[in-house]
Amino acid sequence: QRDAKGQYLFDLLCHHLNLLEKDYFGIRFVDPDKQRHWLEFTKSVVKQMRAQPPFTMCFRVKFYPTDPAALKEEITRYLVFLQIKRDLYHGRLLCKTSDAALLAAYILQAEIGDYDPGKHPEGYSSKFQFFPKHSEKLERKIAEIHKSELSGQTPATSELNFLRKAQTLETYGVDPHPCKDVSGNAAFLAFTPFGFVVLQGNKRVHFIKWNEVTKMKFEGKTFYLYVSQKEEKKIVLTYFAPTPEACKHLWKCGIENQAFYKLEKSSQVRTVSSSNLFFKGSRFRYSGRVAKEVMESSAKIKREPPEIHRAGLGPSRSCPSITHGPRLSSVPRTRRRAVHISIMEGLESLRDSAHSTPVRSASHGDAFAGPGRSGRAESSERVAVIADESYSP
Repeated sequence: QRDAKGQYLFDLLCHHLNLLEKDYFGIRFVDPDKQRHWLEFTKSVVKQMRAQPPFTMCFRVKFYPTDPAALKEEITRYLVFLQIKRDLYHGRLLCKTSDAALLAAYILQAEIGDYDPGKHPEGYSSKFQFFPKHSEKLERKIAEIHKSELSGQTPATSELNFLRKAQTLETYGVDPHPCKDVSGNAAFLAFTPFGFVVLQGNKRVHFIKWNEVTKMKFEGKTFYLYVSQKEEKKIVLTYFAPTPEACKHLWKCGIENQAFYKLEKSSQVRTVSSSNLFFKGSRFRYSGRVAKEVMESSAKIKREPPEIHRAGLGPSRSCPSITHGPRLSSVPRTRRRAVHISIMEGLESLRDSAHSTPVRSASHGDAFAGPGRSGRAESSERVAVIADESYSP
């Protein structure tokens, strides 16, 4: 139906996935100018599309859970696991080599099960690519952990441990927006469950908690973040997006994330406006529930756990998205040299948004079991994270 709203399509997808904790997810698409957009649920789907049909959209995590391991249902945890695994592959989730090895080993255990010398010959972990690039040393470490520490863990347990580890990383939940600061230096802005983040060079240069953000606005390509910190210290952070459309998208993402994570209830949501010469003033209102309401609603879920169709590792050209269907879920190794790079280089490959068809998955997994070990010693070495392919929506 041409007048069908975004909410109808979203509910249809969630029904297909048997997903009740759906507020963490959204539908994203890219317009002909390669600008990303979140599908607005209160508006007609067709009217939001600038391209000609058929339309390509991606169902993915929009609001990363503050504590993904605390999600009520295993199906929700599995879908978030797939998203974070995708983030890891595309260089959005950065970590030390020791953490990278542990995360990859959890993925192996979840998707191929216990180590079996009859099925897994020497160098078996090198056949799969968990990151854009990784070294032989890292591959050996992944296999070592998989062989010696994770035996007996069910897919659900390994996924849970993966989520627990990923949630502790500095770039968990980062969905980067390329910008420049007032000096013309490249930067990436992001909104996480815990606040506003600026990544520059090889480090996080700003982290502003949500309760310290007093206002966000944009004018043309310029984005302003107003901050009120301790002792009534007030600052304004200014950044420049590539285009006015990118700046508006950044602003809308900020408004939605702050409302979702900061507010106590959705009745507190207000329409927000921002003066802009190009758009003659933009108004926007977040239309969903907030995190606290979502968690309260999840606690009331009482049903038999739905069957989960998990993917097994196998060769494929792209990493999995969070939809179901008959596709495999890993990517083949393309390079064997070790590369050590910074956060900026890892995120640089995400500057342009290329569109791709969602990858699907199908096979059966086991029921949830208790958590296993998740802690590992850390080192100062960083894993390589330059993406060979552009990230899809």
